[in-house]
Formats: sequence, C-alpha cells, structure tokens
Amino acid sequence: MNRFSVLYLLNGQYHHVGSNSHDEAVALLNKLQTTTKRTPVGIYDAKTELFEWEPNQEEQYNQADIEEQGRMGKQIITIAQALRRRDSSWQPTSGFRRPSFFA
Repeated sequence: MNRFSVLYLLNGQYHHVGSNSHDEAVALLNKLQTTTKRTPVGIYDAKTELFEWEPNQEEQYNQADIEEQGRMGKQIITIAQALRRRDSSWQPTSGFRRPSFFA
C-alpha cells in the first residue's frame, strides 16, 4: 500500500496521489508545481500521520499563530486520511478505470 499521499487542490477540491517512497512523493509534488490547474499542498505520511507542507504553503503555516497552526494541521491530516479511506474502499467495475494522474 502507498505510504505517502501527495495532496493538491483542483477546482477548489482536495485530491491526492499515492506513492511508496518519500522521494517519489517529493518528485510528484515538484511536478505539481509546474502545472497551472493544480495547487500543491504537501505530503502526508500514513505511517507517522505527519504532514509536510509544500514550501509556499509552509510559509503561510509558519506565519500563522499557534492556534491557527493547530487547526490547519488537524484539518489537512483529516482530509488526507479521508481521501486515503475513500480510495482504499473504492472497487472498480469491469471495464471502468480510474483516471490517470493528469486526467
């Protein structure tokens, strides 16, 4: 199972792409930074349940007060876990495939 999830925003909604290694997740995050439609958010580690913000997002996070940082951290981890739960329970029907990363 993919340990890491790379989170991004597309049309105001959160999405994620799974990866097996941190290096692969960082490469995906960097690739997202080159697209105009997707806004990279960061990398969630399912094993440690920690979130690593994308550099621009991290700057905003660091400028927030402690209460806001706590709220932001809890919110993004909850979103990442929900996306992972949703996708782990997803069962494709015959002939239907999930869209590719840049669909």
